[in-house]
Amino acid sequence: MAHLLRGKQAGIPNDLSASLGPGLFVLDQVNKFGINSQISQLAYDPVQSLLAVGTNDTRFGPGQIYVFGQKRVQVVFPLPRRASVRILHFCGRKLLCLDSKNGFSVFSLEEKRLLKDYIPPTKITALHSDPTLDYVLLGTQTGEILTYDLDREKLAPFRIPNLWKEQLAQSRFCSVVTLSFHPRDIGTLLIGYSTGAVIYSFKKNKVLKSFHYRLPRGAPGGDADPSLINRERSPALTQATWHPTGTFILTGHEDGSLVIWDPKDGRVVMARTLQDTNVDKPGPGSFSPGASPGTFAFKTPLFRVAWCANPDPDETGILIAGGSASTLTTKGLTFFELGRTPVYATSSWQALSDHFESPKRQRILPTPPNTEVIDFCLLPRTSPHFAGAQDPVAILALLASGEIFTLSFPSGAPISCPNQLHLSVNFVHPFVNQIALAPMERTRWLGMTEKRVNPPPLVTGGAKARRPLKRFEHRNIVQTSHADGTVRLWDAGHGDDIENDALLQVDLCRAVGRQEDVTVTQMSLAGAAGELSVGLKSGEVVVFRWGVNKNAGAELPTGPNVKSGLTSITDRTEASLTEGLMPYTLLDESNGPVTALKHSDVGFMVAGFEGGSLVVIDLRGPTIVYRGTVQDFAKPDKRGSFRRSSVQGSTKAEWPTCIEFSVMSLDGDDYSSILLHVGTNLGHIATFKLLPYGNGYSVNFVGVCSLEDRIIHISPIRVESGRPAYASQSAVSGLRGGSRINGVLVAVTRSGVRVFKPATLKGAHKTWDGFICDAAAVVSHEDLGHALVGLSGDGYVRAYSLPALKEITSIKVSDFLDTRRLGEATITITGDILGWTGPAELAFINVFGTGVNRPQMEDTLINPELIIPPRPTISNLQWISGTQYITPSDMDILIGGPDRPPSKRMIEQAQADEQQRRAECRNTVSASTSSSAASGNKDEGYWAYMQRQLNERTEKLGIMGDSMDNLERNSAGWADDVGKFVQKQKRNMVMGGKYLPYLFN
Repeated sequence: MAHLLRGKQAGIPNDLSASLGPGLFVLDQVNKFGINSQISQLAYDPVQSLLAVGTNDTRFGPGQIYVFGQKRVQVVFPLPRRASVRILHFCGRKLLCLDSKNGFSVFSLEEKRLLKDYIPPTKITALHSDPTLDYVLLGTQTGEILTYDLDREKLAPFRIPNLWKEQLAQSRFCSVVTLSFHPRDIGTLLIGYSTGAVIYSFKKNKVLKSFHYRLPRGAPGGDADPSLINRERSPALTQATWHPTGTFILTGHEDGSLVIWDPKDGRVVMARTLQDTNVDKPGPGSFSPGASPGTFAFKTPLFRVAWCANPDPDETGILIAGGSASTLTTKGLTFFELGRTPVYATSSWQALSDHFESPKRQRILPTPPNTEVIDFCLLPRTSPHFAGAQDPVAILALLASGEIFTLSFPSGAPISCPNQLHLSVNFVHPFVNQIALAPMERTRWLGMTEKRVNPPPLVTGGAKARRPLKRFEHRNIVQTSHADGTVRLWDAGHGDDIENDALLQVDLCRAVGRQEDVTVTQMSLAGAAGELSVGLKSGEVVVFRWGVNKNAGAELPTGPNVKSGLTSITDRTEASLTEGLMPYTLLDESNGPVTALKHSDVGFMVAGFEGGSLVVIDLRGPTIVYRGTVQDFAKPDKRGSFRRSSVQGSTKAEWPTCIEFSVMSLDGDDYSSILLHVGTNLGHIATFKLLPYGNGYSVNFVGVCSLEDRIIHISPIRVESGRPAYASQSAVSGLRGGSRINGVLVAVTRSGVRVFKPATLKGAHKTWDGFICDAAAVVSHEDLGHALVGLSGDGYVRAYSLPALKEITSIKVSDFLDTRRLGEATITITGDILGWTGPAELAFINVFGTGVNRPQMEDTLINPELIIPPRPTISNLQWISGTQYITPSDMDILIGGPDRPPSKRMIEQAQADEQQRRAECRNTVSASTSSSAASGNKDEGYWAYMQRQLNERTEKLGIMGDSMDNLERNSAGWADDVGKFVQKQKRNMVMGGKYLPYLFN
């Protein structure tokens, strides 16, 4: 009965939802994009070229680990408990994680699963490993160091006691802060405690040197606090790292001091801050002024210090996060470019000190204003050794807000190319503040391939899984605006194999002509035309059109913008962009922020502003064909009701909130035309008719009606079939042939819905009961029918039949989306919903699902053909001088004992080494044969050839015999040396009673 009554009222003769039952509406989560919570840790594996991102446990989501590869390759590891990621570390084909609940987790990157979850007996404060070892060192709060066996997945018996207490018995309680293997000698470990640092030797089982930073009276130190300058003090240690060749060590302290030590004799080479030098000696220090007169500013802690190296490890530099005055608005990264390290054996002490006192160059790497870098991750080109700091190509800076900022190394130039990192990382690079979704025909999207001068991607590992390929569906193109004034476009897909997965980017700052006050409020993409409009909070609208940059490589000056008019901005293109979305025209209305925006497929763009103005632009010119205000619609009207509404709401500000184009016949017309529908925040819907006039179009107001609440959505549909009646290119071209479309509008407000023929007050109406609708759209399921789907503030998605407006079903959606941001969600005609789950994560769900969620870990992360390069060793001079050197294999014996069977990693590494050796032998033999053949006389006879071959074979047999004799002698000597070494270690273990309990407990 409701169908008959409301259908007659709305002018729809058929039940458009007759075949849609409640069983067809099932929510499926198709995909997620972005990061679920605030980022806490970053890690990078240069061998496999993978990036790991750990998050905090917040109200927006639990802590978890994302591993990103090339393009859309992504695997998400949930933590075994609800906690935050505190330490993240790659180790070979495993990923190590320490969480805030003191849980130590080992994840397999090959099998993409959790291998072991271990709760240590004491609180872990530091974690360190090496890709050539099967062990992880766990520094504890009590100062002990535990050893975890990754292959056996249990705690190893080897332990290192609190060595700092043995050096300074009077020292207070201290915990392990940092751990670091010597970059060239894995048998030497630098241990940083909260009060000092020591160098520990595995092979000698003792401390070689200890380092305690003491400031005498009168020494300014890092903070230069006048109340403490006359006291002896020892600032706590926060950082400890090696010089890339192990020639020096560096310790960072909580007062901002950077201290370089000589590891051989334990002396201080240089103590300095970012600005001052020799701060460990009595003398005046520099004071940073405070916020008020007579006060001073403390320095921020040293969050992270990395000693970087070029391909030549003697060419070094120190990268520092923190240590600057707390009053500075922007606290970026500091880089000391030291240049080539002086030769230690031949350089004077003064030369070594001057090397660190006066760097070759000191720079502040630029970061966004009003931000603070609290951590960073270096991206080395190839080597996982040297603490991941050899020959880095870029820096991923983690800001206090949780955003990521990328800089090239060592220049520090910002990297803003959209395809450098994974799509989800772009959500925090920087934050996304607005989203929009528009369908686009597949072939059109495949042709929109941006051509710009791009550096190679930073992450290239992994391989995407095979997914179904959907060739006959429109692509879901998402537009995201970011805090740095960029807008990026990308294909969200349908849970299928995305053919064009590249991101497009436009630079609003360049298009507008300024770098600040560029905040996006509205976006609209015309899929068929390949054009984009962006509305700003400052009142401008920028239009981009696909094209070719005629000024590629050139930076042209920017002129002023025309007030209340159009400005041609075709010359404001990016120099690096050759083909893509180019700036076309700019409208500066200066009437408040843009509140509504619609870019049609037929050459028109309409913008509404908070001041109440409405502007229609014909992009064929471009030219403004209409400018008015919503107050102009308050005229005496024979339809009557608008006058009463305007009188009652005259004291309230009114502005457009929703705009849509359609092609249909107005009530009383016997022909169809292009119509423009504008909804306002007070519930008025005005209709305009666009007619050809001269060489352009005229815009004529034809009527208005009131729905008495904010308009959130307008859908024009055909009364016979329910299909959309949008102003498409095919519908507009049919007007020339006299085609007539009988249509109605489905207008949704926060409190109800009305289905009516524009522009009258007639139609069917329904009021929502007990909830507020935040977003809505008319959707269709294949050829079965059409329905109205809405997201309501009580956390449900509801479907209503057309035209009866009877509820078909309701499904809880709060498990998928953040109910506080449902008003920002977008619903497509195919039933796809794109909405926020947190500040930096979007969920893509479908209302016509199957109830089976797609696996989220289908992609492959590990390439088994990529092997870890051998660890750097000591120099020949050090070896000749008698330096004892042990290999990672020796470390396995020292830590695991001589009876421990080889691990899987050791076997694979041995097989890889053997294959490499055989390949080198084959290449050597082939090269020798080719060289001999090439050097032979081309007129050589048969007998001469046979004689030469016989001589060569005899020579090779003799060489092989000599080699076998040498091998036998060398093997016997090596076996004797190993036997003596093992016996010596056993004697040391038995005689060294004080270490015995730590070795076997």
